[in-house]
Amino acid sequence: MSETQSPLSCLPILRSMYNDLTKAEQKISDYILQNPADVVHMTISELAEASSSAEATIFRLCRKLGFPGFQGLKIALAGDIFTPMESVAREVAVDDSIELFTAKIFNNINEGLQDTLKMLDYAALEKAIGILAAARRIDAYGSGGSYIIAADIEHRFLRFGIPVRSYADAHLQIASAALLQPDDVVIAVSHTGASVDILESVKIAKKSGATVIAITSYIKSPLSQLADVALFGMAREINYRSDAMASRLIHLAIVDLLYTGVMLKQPDRLIANMNKVRVAISTRRL
Repeated sequence: MSETQSPLSCLPILRSMYNDLTKAEQKISDYILQNPADVVHMTISELAEASSSAEATIFRLCRKLGFPGFQGLKIALAGDIFTPMESVAREVAVDDSIELFTAKIFNNINEGLQDTLKMLDYAALEKAIGILAAARRIDAYGSGGSYIIAADIEHRFLRFGIPVRSYADAHLQIASAALLQPDDVVIAVSHTGASVDILESVKIAKKSGATVIAITSYIKSPLSQLADVALFGMAREINYRSDAMASRLIHLAIVDLLYTGVMLKQPDRLIANMNKVRVAISTRRL
């Protein structure tokens, strides 16, 4: 197996190498072997807490097993315990009618929205709205599917007349972060809150003096720990999916909350700017 190629399975390798692991690594292995379905949904921080271990030890275990990192281990673990269809949609079966799988997917999204509403931190939301209303500049960072949310932030907050840009490229995120000032704000979007590129950009933004607002699905993720304000969307993900479909829509709902909150603080400014935009756009219509 090449150095960049990950093993296809996790549990068989873990069992076969168990006796060669250190006591600390065996402790983590015991938790994974006993709770594989739970571990698939965890961040490395959550597994560290659940197994009373250090994140560095988990990373070493992953490398010793042949995985490039914790994400690689989770992908292989999901392949061990879920069928291919289970990895696509929770409780969706091959013989489901179009009406049935549509209802299941919509129900999953609705449950995620209701879960988010129940656990929403209104104090954190109010703080985030105040920070954005006073921002000199807003930069939104997102990778992969999370960039959709970052792009929506740019589209919406542009109407306030605040300089706002969204970045998907890791190098451009770092360049943006390095040039930020104390009155600037970063909105970092990450479903897992464990994207290496996003975390690095956020660290640089904080060194520049900017305020960081995180939108993520995991309360104890590395991103939520770094951010000045963290807002959480509780999507009931469908077993294991890297694209996190339901969380994307829930994070968009959180952006709606931020946008509406800033709008209510500055209604006259928004109305004036929107009228200018409508007049400008009207010249592009037949």
